[in-house]
Amino acid sequence: MWSIQCNFLNQHPQITPGTGLKQRYQGTPASRHHMEWFCSEGGWRRRSSSQEACCCDYKRVLQDQSLLLQWCGNHEAVDHILFFYSFRLVLPETVVEVLGAVRATTSALDPCPSWLIKSAREGLVDWFVLIINASLEQGGFPSYLKQAVVRPLLKKVSLDSTVLNNFRPISNLPFLGKVLERVVASQLQGFLDDINYLDQSQSGFRPGHGTETALVALVDDLRRELDGGSVTLLVLLDISAAFETIDHGLLLGRLSGMGLGGTVLSWLRSFLEGRSQMVKLGDACSDPWPLSCGVPQGSILSPMLFNIYMKPLGEVIRSFGVGCHLYADDAQLYYSFPPNSKEASRVLDECLAAESIWMRRNKLKINPDKTEVLLVDRKPE
Repeated sequence: MWSIQCNFLNQHPQITPGTGLKQRYQGTPASRHHMEWFCSEGGWRRRSSSQEACCCDYKRVLQDQSLLLQWCGNHEAVDHILFFYSFRLVLPETVVEVLGAVRATTSALDPCPSWLIKSAREGLVDWFVLIINASLEQGGFPSYLKQAVVRPLLKKVSLDSTVLNNFRPISNLPFLGKVLERVVASQLQGFLDDINYLDQSQSGFRPGHGTETALVALVDDLRRELDGGSVTLLVLLDISAAFETIDHGLLLGRLSGMGLGGTVLSWLRSFLEGRSQMVKLGDACSDPWPLSCGVPQGSILSPMLFNIYMKPLGEVIRSFGVGCHLYADDAQLYYSFPPNSKEASRVLDECLAAESIWMRRNKLKINPDKTEVLLVDRKPE
């Protein structure tokens, strides 16, 4: 894909890179006789015999994508023309702000309490800057920060403690890892906003969204259908252990497909792979156990990665003319129809069958005990 864009720019010297995003170098024609455009550290970069100028971390190649598509002759070759290949390095003031924003947590893996680090952040900031920037530049997540300590916690104090299903695993991660995640999450969220990637029906783990927006959107849709004289079949689905079963290969493929590459993709691969966890109960602690799938619980980045992983599900559901609203690992499917229609159950059955196939292919499983079907109609007068 990159070679296609380079050749295109060389053959069309009148085209200049789009200026929709902030950049340090603007308005220079992309002629093969004057410069070479390539992707390296710092995102897009211009190199000539006399000078070198970096552009922004990711930038549009063209304002008009149709011209690139016409030249390529193959729409499938171009998903979008915005890429994210390297992180911006952080400054001390940014790290101080992040250290103040990250919630103080307790982890047996931390060499000192996180509240003490937060209190002394002004004196420690230079060390944090060195560690964070080294990780961002090298595209690697420190192996020491990949361990998690899991503590079992009763879901309710009134539940029977001899029944293992009544416990919820609480995962504690090292504080420094969360600081590093917060830096990466901020830049990744900006890229997701620029390419408008996330499913618009997803209300979980997104800025400006929450349970209220999910509930209001669903109730509004149902009431509109009732006002139009239709009834609605509503299916409530819950995914079992969704975070723990995410396939790393599939997730990395989606990250690459949405425009991530270079040290950004390498960093996220390092973040996912080589993890382990150990269970701590009282003073006893198990041996570390390697993890081959899933995203870490209690992580700052994991909810964002989960939303990226789940994006195709909404597309599968809507392809049958069925509406949906998503909140994290909960999905609400609804299909509205005239009261005398005989097609509703068939359409919904086909949609649920396709959704089940997608779930199996993506290593996910529906929790049948938490699945409900409701018929929403008006009360008889």
